[in-house]
Amino acid sequence: MIELDSVLRDLTAEGEELDRLVSGLGPEQWRLPSAAPGWTVHDQIAHLTFVFGMARTAAAAPDAFNAMAAKAATVGFTAVVNGALKDYEDDTPEVLLDRWREARKTVVEALAAVPAGQTVPWLVNPLPPAILACAGIMEQFAHGQDIADVTGIRIERTDRLRHLVGFVVLTRDFGYLSRNETPPATEFRFEITSPSGELWTFGPEASTERITGSAVDLCLLATRRRHRDDVDVVASGAEADHYLDIAQCYRGPAGEGRRPGRFAEAGA
Repeated sequence: MIELDSVLRDLTAEGEELDRLVSGLGPEQWRLPSAAPGWTVHDQIAHLTFVFGMARTAAAAPDAFNAMAAKAATVGFTAVVNGALKDYEDDTPEVLLDRWREARKTVVEALAAVPAGQTVPWLVNPLPPAILACAGIMEQFAHGQDIADVTGIRIERTDRLRHLVGFVVLTRDFGYLSRNETPPATEFRFEITSPSGELWTFGPEASTERITGSAVDLCLLATRRRHRDDVDVVASGAEADHYLDIAQCYRGPAGEGRRPGRFAEAGA
């Protein structure tokens, strides 16, 4: 079971680390095109601000969130996400950073205030606040990597990734569902090495379908920031091998992903 206080601490720390890195970027770097097609570095932080604000609304004002989600369903969530960027396009980096910091602070407060045992409405199904916080770590990891890949900043990955690795395991089926494939009935065994060298294990030890490798690289693969050819993640079993082709820890379209060999260093 995920402890809410623990994941909120790590969500906060991950946000502060990314904040420290992007705060040092020059004005021209904020307008660089990122690895995500059509999005600049500025757009990446704007997206995080929007998503964290949406999660805050879900936790603190569920009725308002449900009304917003119903409206989004009529046009499609991708259109809503892209349209939301317009609300930030005229912000200077300083203004955008202030808005992002406020969104990070208030979403943590809102999730912490959810009564024990209560879920939070979200886009497909209601989620426990700890799982929604894990999704926030996933968002910061993925979009932070997009920024790192174009600016050359290096993000120091730590064992705070345990929450994201657990989220990747929990959302194993998303890659199948986004492609209209039936997820396998077999439970996978995950044996993942943390940045500090600790072994994290998930799933039945006797499973013949196994995923082993680096925690950083598994997260890069499942957020579709690296191609399977460029990560230290290995599959044993036909179903596990197919999973490495479609691994995805977010709902919705898979997107283009990344070409093999596009980045010289998988953890860069």
